[in-house]
Amino acid sequence: MTAPTVVQALREARAQGIDRLDAQLLLAAALGQPRSWLLAHDDVALTPPQQRRFAAHCERRAGGEPVAYLLGEKEFHGLTLQVGPDVLVPRPDTETLVDWALELLRQGPARPAVLDLGTGSGAIALAIAHGHPAASVCATDLSAAALAVARANGERLGLAVEWLQADWWAPFAGRRFDLVLANPPYVADGDPHLAALVHEPPAALTAGADGLAALRAISAQAGAHLRRGGWLLLEHGHDQAAAVQAMLGNAGFGAIETRTDLGGRP
Repeated sequence: MTAPTVVQALREARAQGIDRLDAQLLLAAALGQPRSWLLAHDDVALTPPQQRRFAAHCERRAGGEPVAYLLGEKEFHGLTLQVGPDVLVPRPDTETLVDWALELLRQGPARPAVLDLGTGSGAIALAIAHGHPAASVCATDLSAAALAVARANGERLGLAVEWLQADWWAPFAGRRFDLVLANPPYVADGDPHLAALVHEPPAALTAGADGLAALRAISAQAGAHLRRGGWLLLEHGHDQAAAVQAMLGNAGFGAIETRTDLGGRP
């Protein structure tokens, strides 16, 4: 049987329902080449080991496993992060939260103290440390496994972050920050979208019957941990803006603002 070429292998992957970009990324990884290489070598035949690697990855991707887990890495805000099933896959929409934070930090104190609550892979904390080197960055996660991933990313990238295993504000009595960020769990228990997220850690996704439990816990105590004029930036669900604004107002916050993600959703 004739070995498939690059273009034929990609066509077969598309026939399995795999997105074109995903198929290219998986094939490039199987061949040990950059994705751009595929475009100029579409007539190159795959070797049997390459075929097996690509077929195995395609089968897993067709079953819903994220490409980032298959490749073991994900790009976020210009940084390549190692990821796996212990952490959520960093989303491009979350880069807008980092952009907002960096905008505020440029207008703030010379050496700001920044906290990332529920850091997961360390994506937000490391992007802040990279984008604003004068910041002193701390990051927490309740999961020891997730924190190990984040710490390894920081070491590999050479970015200094204080990593703490903790449940939200628990270790910060008497400690205040200029800026606090969080992309906490905000999906409601039983939400139909969870069916497409079965490969990612449930504890990093869901937060009670209405999805707001983590956001409530963070906002309720944030005032005690922010310096005067400090900011709390939160990512929330597309239908939670009004509830989160009310929550922050009840917690005593002013200058409450909602921005949109890359798709124009609040």
